[in-house]
Amino acid sequence: MSRVLRFLALAVLGLLSSATLAHEMTMAEMELRESSPGEFLWQWTASGNLPPGDELRPAWPQGCSSEAGVLRCGADGLRGTLAIDGVGQTYSAAMVKVFWLDGQSRVYTFTSAQKTAQLYGSAEDRRGMGEIAQAYTVLGVEHILSGFDHLLFVLALLFLVGFNRQLLFTITAFTLAHSLTLALSALGLLTLRSPPVEATIALSIVLVAAEALHGERTLSRRWPALVAFLFGLVHGLGFAGALQEIGLPQRHLSVALLTFNVGVELGQLLVVGLAFGLYRALTRWPTFVVARAPALYAIGTIAAYWSFSRVVAIVGG
Repeated sequence: MSRVLRFLALAVLGLLSSATLAHEMTMAEMELRESSPGEFLWQWTASGNLPPGDELRPAWPQGCSSEAGVLRCGADGLRGTLAIDGVGQTYSAAMVKVFWLDGQSRVYTFTSAQKTAQLYGSAEDRRGMGEIAQAYTVLGVEHILSGFDHLLFVLALLFLVGFNRQLLFTITAFTLAHSLTLALSALGLLTLRSPPVEATIALSIVLVAAEALHGERTLSRRWPALVAFLFGLVHGLGFAGALQEIGLPQRHLSVALLTFNVGVELGQLLVVGLAFGLYRALTRWPTFVVARAPALYAIGTIAAYWSFSRVVAIVGG
């Protein structure tokens, strides 16, 4: 038991040290502005822990050359394959914003699974439906797997409900709820400020972890699907905030939105499946049952820390 507690304590300290990354992918941003036909000024504009230039290396389209922050592409313009080498190491994604001379703009997103993008010399988006579907499915999976607060909420639900038939209704309710608000927010029909949403997400984890710690027949235990649905509405706004940072293509907008959500669900199912496999493997060990309460206290402590820091950020802002 003491070994379990020491392990959980170390896990808590590790997660607290990375609390600021609880809901965000490590994103680097590059900006290109066309100053004259075929000539662009470019720079990294935002980053995480390290300057992107130390970690990420753009591979410009054939016919383009860069020197001292100026990209020259000649008469053909910015046309061809753009690649970002190094994505998936320090940075899980890189976003390239291109501002064309005619006032139009485009956003290209690069991940470890999507390291290249095809440029056509203008803001016109000629990516096919399949390419967009693949890119946004991968982004959805990566976002849920890097969003520690969403993962802790799902784990808290597993502790609350257990692996039984009721879990199916609970996860389904959570999925329907965050799919609804994700779509409404991404389409501009529902808008809320990010800081209160993030604070509420953290508080939802605290509540579910606390409810899972005791066996009283509270609302959460009688109707876990209802609780999952209500909090899922808030989590969907968190997903939408990440999707807004990534950007949505004007062409095949519905496909991008749908496949991002599909990616989120695939990542979520992967987590539930791994948790079930771990549960089946460890359920034969007597100390496994004893570790349930310390695990929930660890989840609640991490979420309480996030809640406090996010509320302080709101008040201080």
